Amino acid sequence: MRLVFAGTPEVAVPALDAIAASPHELVGVVTRPDAPAGRGRRLTPSPVAQRAQELGVPVLKPAHPRDPEFQDQLRAWEPDCCPVVAYGALLPRSALDIPRHGWVNLHFSVLPSWRGAAPVQHSIWAGDEYTGATTFRIVEALDAGPVFGVMTERIRPTDTAGDLLGRLAEGGASLLVATLDGIATGAVEAREQPDEGVSLAPKITVDDARVDWTEPAVGVDRRIRACTPGPGAWTTLDGERVKLDRVEIVGGGPSLPPGAIEVGKSAVLVGTATDPVRLTDVKAFGKRQMAAADWARGVRLPETASFE
Repeated sequence: MRLVFAGTPEVAVPALDAIAASPHELVGVVTRPDAPAGRGRRLTPSPVAQRAQELGVPVLKPAHPRDPEFQDQLRAWEPDCCPVVAYGALLPRSALDIPRHGWVNLHFSVLPSWRGAAPVQHSIWAGDEYTGATTFRIVEALDAGPVFGVMTERIRPTDTAGDLLGRLAEGGASLLVATLDGIATGAVEAREQPDEGVSLAPKITVDDARVDWTEPAVGVDRRIRACTPGPGAWTTLDGERVKLDRVEIVGGGPSLPPGAIEVGKSAVLVGTATDPVRLTDVKAFGKRQMAAADWARGVRLPETASFE
């Protein structure tokens, strides 16, 4: 089949590579416009755009997929199907109707669970034991189209969203190519999603990522892992923001009030509503990331120090 791939962030690159290596003909790539990045905030092509350039594949960067010029070029490419991974823009009906087999999305959950922008983060935060990836035909309703295929993946106790998403991106790339193979041969048939079991996974904001030390330790741990690497879990100390990496729950540890900090010779513990947690790495505002014990020695915390 003639394919036009749509995607933007790094997590979409494994699927792009898998499609480029498949027997299908990759005739173009669609991605979001260049965006400011780095300290200089220079306009930078998306990871998908950069990889497509390395592959020698033409790239379109429409401000919005409803733009007539974009849709004209898409028609000129005559795609049979448009596979999508984390493209980042809603597709209007006029664009959805262009490829004869539609747009096939790789979504990082087992639908209908966790429809939306942040399925991996929400699955960790909710304490799910398993998640996965689903290929489905895009319709105008959010992540509600008929399903072609599914893979599952166990969520490990120490997984951050970045860890889990990395594994799903690799496994999902194979699932997406297998789905495209099946569409080409007529071997797969899309099935409507069930009405039961729908849950939503909206984008996680910076405010969502603020740690609530009055939660049980397991809730603190899940929030931090769900928000790592982005947007990054954080708390405040004396009004200054401190970013936190993953923590370890200390079962049977000392009883500490929520947010209270206890500094030992080699560990920094923080109180929650239940067991304390041990900090691993922290990053104070304007500073580099460092081991929690080194950070605590550097700021010379008083005995009554507490995160807010």
